[in-house]
Formats: sequence, structure tokens, C-alpha cells
Amino acid sequence: MTTKAAEKSDQQGRITMYTTTWCGFCRRLKTQLGRDGIEMVEVDIERDPKAAEFVMSVNGGNQTVPTLVIQTPDAGEVVLTNPSAKEVKRLIGA
Repeated sequence: MTTKAAEKSDQQGRITMYTTTWCGFCRRLKTQLGRDGIEMVEVDIERDPKAAEFVMSVNGGNQTVPTLVIQTPDAGEVVLTNPSAKEVKRLIGA
């Protein structure tokens, strides 16, 4: 396994994106990260009430997407609302 492939493998499961089917910002971020081989688990808050509750709990009662939960080696769990691809890549060391 190459170093690049190992890094991509290590990232799997480290990013969860809370989204909706109609969210343009979500699609853009997913596409931008996908170009770099960064994978994530997507959770549609309109289909998962517990996910919607979580998103509201971290966004002042608002269902703001994309909301990402990133497991980082240094900072532990980090929650970001509508982050840039650059910010996500910085946090995961990509």
C-alpha cells in the first residue's frame, strides 16, 4: 500500500457529514473533498431524526448543513458547520 493510499485508508470513518439531498453547499464540499480521495459518511438529517437533533444541538437550534464531525489525531472530535475544503483538509492532515 502506498503512503497516499494508507493516508486515505486512515481517513475512512473519521469524517461524518450531516446533509440533506437538496443542499448545494454539501454537494460542493463532498465533490471538493472527493477529488482528493477524502471519504466521509453522509447522514441525511431529513431521514434521520436523531441526526437532525444532533445538528440542532451544535448549531444553536438550527438545522444547518453541512455540519461535519471530524475525528482528528490531535484535537479529538471537532464539529464544523459549513467548513471550507481547505479547513477540513488541514484538520485531517491531508
